[in-house]
Amino acid sequence: MSGCPLSVEGMASVLPASNKSMKSDRNTNVGKKFVHVQNPYLDLMDEDILYHFALGTKTHNLPVMFGDVKFVCVGGSSNRMKAFALRMHKELGCEGDGEEMKDICAGTDRFCMYKTGPVLSISHGMGVPSISVMLHELIKLLYHAQCCDVTIFRIGTSGGIGIEPGSVVITDTAVDSFFKPRFEQVIMDSIVTRSTELDRDLAEELFTCSKDFPHFPTLIGHTMCTDDFYEGQGRLDGALCSYSREKKLDYLKRAYKAGVRNIEMECTVFAAICGRCGIKVLNFHVNMRQLKIPWSSMP
Repeated sequence: MSGCPLSVEGMASVLPASNKSMKSDRNTNVGKKFVHVQNPYLDLMDEDILYHFALGTKTHNLPVMFGDVKFVCVGGSSNRMKAFALRMHKELGCEGDGEEMKDICAGTDRFCMYKTGPVLSISHGMGVPSISVMLHELIKLLYHAQCCDVTIFRIGTSGGIGIEPGSVVITDTAVDSFFKPRFEQVIMDSIVTRSTELDRDLAEELFTCSKDFPHFPTLIGHTMCTDDFYEGQGRLDGALCSYSREKKLDYLKRAYKAGVRNIEMECTVFAAICGRCGIKVLNFHVNMRQLKIPWSSMP
C-alpha cells in the first residue's frame, strides 16, 4: 500500500470550510454496514463540533479525511498510540519513515490521533469517564465520515489474575466489580444498565492468529473493569486501604472462579457504547504485573 497518507492534517487545512452541515448519504452503498448513532438530534444540528478532537462538520470535510477508515485502534497512552501508528505505517508499506506523522488532534491536549491508510490510532486516557468522552466523539466522527464495516480494537496493559506475567488476555465478556456483564451509566438522575457482550467470533479469530506468536502466551477470558486503580482493584499500596490482605485474596479468588483473568479500567463502557451503536469491537491486554515488555516487541 505505497502512498498511504501519513496525516490528514495538511489536507484538512486546504479544504474550504462549508456553511452547511455534512449529512451522511448512505443510500448509495446498499449492503455495507455503516456506522450509526443512537441520537435522533444529530441530524437536526446545523453543525456538530467534536470538541475534544478539535474537529467539526463545518470546519473539516470528514468523509474525505476519514471515509476510508476500516480499523480503529484505541489505547490509553498517547505515546503508545503514536508508536502503534508508526508500526502500522511500516507494516502497510507506506512511503517514508513515518517520522513526519502529525497528530490530527494537535489543536487539543485531550487525545491524540494518527491515521495511516485505513487504520486510525487514538488515545483515550485512563478510566471510564475519559474513554467515554473519546468514544462518543469517535463514533460521531465515523458516522459523519460515512465509514462502513469498521472494527474497533482496544489494546492495553492490565493486571492479571491467576495467569503468567506477559500473557495476552483476549476479552470475551467485560464484567463489573460484581462479575456481572453490565455497564451502569448514570444519566441525569437515572441509572441505565447496558450489556457488555463482545464479539466472540472476533475473539476466537484473534486467538487463532496468536498461535503464530508462541512467545506471547494468549488466552480468552473475562476482563473486569473497576472505577479505581488502587482500592477498586484490591491493591494494598494506595493512600487509603480499608480491607485486609485476606479479604483481598478472597475477592481475587472469587473473581477467578467467575472467569475473570485480568483487571483494568475501561472495558465495560467500551463494550457498552460500541455495542449500542452496532460496531464490532475487540478488547485485549498484556498482563504487565511483574514483567515489563517494551511496546516495540509487541506482535
